[in-house]
Amino acid sequence: MRAPFRRFALALVAAAAVAAAAACSSSSSQGQDTVRAGASPVAPAPGARSTTLAVPASQNGGALSTPRTLTVPAGWTIRVWARVPDARMEAWTPEGNLLVSSPGGGIVYELRPSATGTATVTTLLSHLTSPQGLAFARLDGSWVLYVAESDQIDRYPWGSGGISGPRTVIAGGLPDLDSDGDDVHRAKDVTVARDGTVYFNVGSSSNANPDDRTMSPQRAVIMAVRPDGSDLRVVERGVRNGEGLAVAPDGSVWTAVNERDNIPYPSHTAYATYSDAFGQVIQAYVNNHPPDEVVPVTAGRDLGWPYCDPDQDDSKPAGSLADVPLVANAVTNPGGRALDCAALAPIEVGLPAHSAPLGITFLEGSKVPAPWSGGAVVAVHGSWDRHPPQAPAVLWLAWNASKDDLEPAVALVSGFEDADGSFWGRPVDAVPGSDGALYVSDDSAGAIYRLVPASS
Repeated sequence: MRAPFRRFALALVAAAAVAAAAACSSSSSQGQDTVRAGASPVAPAPGARSTTLAVPASQNGGALSTPRTLTVPAGWTIRVWARVPDARMEAWTPEGNLLVSSPGGGIVYELRPSATGTATVTTLLSHLTSPQGLAFARLDGSWVLYVAESDQIDRYPWGSGGISGPRTVIAGGLPDLDSDGDDVHRAKDVTVARDGTVYFNVGSSSNANPDDRTMSPQRAVIMAVRPDGSDLRVVERGVRNGEGLAVAPDGSVWTAVNERDNIPYPSHTAYATYSDAFGQVIQAYVNNHPPDEVVPVTAGRDLGWPYCDPDQDDSKPAGSLADVPLVANAVTNPGGRALDCAALAPIEVGLPAHSAPLGITFLEGSKVPAPWSGGAVVAVHGSWDRHPPQAPAVLWLAWNASKDDLEPAVALVSGFEDADGSFWGRPVDAVPGSDGALYVSDDSAGAIYRLVPASS
């Protein structure tokens, strides 16, 4: 890592650490033992400032009818580029148009940049089953498009600026709706490694049911398959909901993972009005536990869910979101009898609890200026079970090239919540364009934002 960039990255991480320390010092001690606040809301990038979200008249309506203010790095601007209902994952076509999935409508849209600074939206694919992940790759010298439906992974030939032939299902019959017909972690992302291997996630069917680890086919896993549909296999297990997938500068595949909700208190100690808090769901504890995860996808690795939870209280130093150890869950794995959590690798990077990370993109090789190109962006959707809520944001994590690892996050874009804590917007994905801007999807506001960095 170049020295100027490393100093910048360390400054960003230090800012986040200061915020975490402040949260720890302000935590109450209502009769409990030593209980730390742990993860805190991510600190904004140094020098960040508020800016008005620009909304062209043609893009007005809905949540964007009200003037909105966002916090971005100094000198950056942000405007609405297109309106897309239920806008989720994104991918650029070889011709420079942006594809956006819309699971609720079963549609993949194609957005063509227009001379007015917005985009023209047309339908590329329809009548799909909750499509989410999108990825382009070369196969036998030609472009192909991979689409992750909730029940299968599709491959389409791409030529002459569009779909040029029938689809091939390379992984079918994937776990989708749960046994009761409920929509629990059915959405799937997809990415393609440098060797052409296709990776996708299969989320858990529950918050914390160990049956997912033994059902056939397994859930709570990251899977891989060859482009021709052969060698379908589980790569990483114990992954509650790894909806974000991307390839890092060193060629490794990483996933951003939504950890469990309503975690029970893990020890037989007093907490507030509880003489023995073990196994109780206590809101003050749930608020900051467990952190969400950003980890490499490693063959044979087990992230421990639902037997093991990442716990920043056991980090060194306490509260750190780097190299977060895994500890036994109080209910599913008391005493570590079901799985030895200490034998599992720590989580490389944690995010504040209930951030709900979705799309992850590494910016190496993009036209996004330094130092931001030396890292990854993760769109976080915000919480439902934290009080006050964990806010939606677009986060940035520096890439440490000397360790082939990511550093803890700072907020690149924030401010998607109203004063009462409700969300007017919820980012899902962020991808760099050939113009050096970032294009951010928002499924709540139904929008694509064009985020333009300050001149490098």
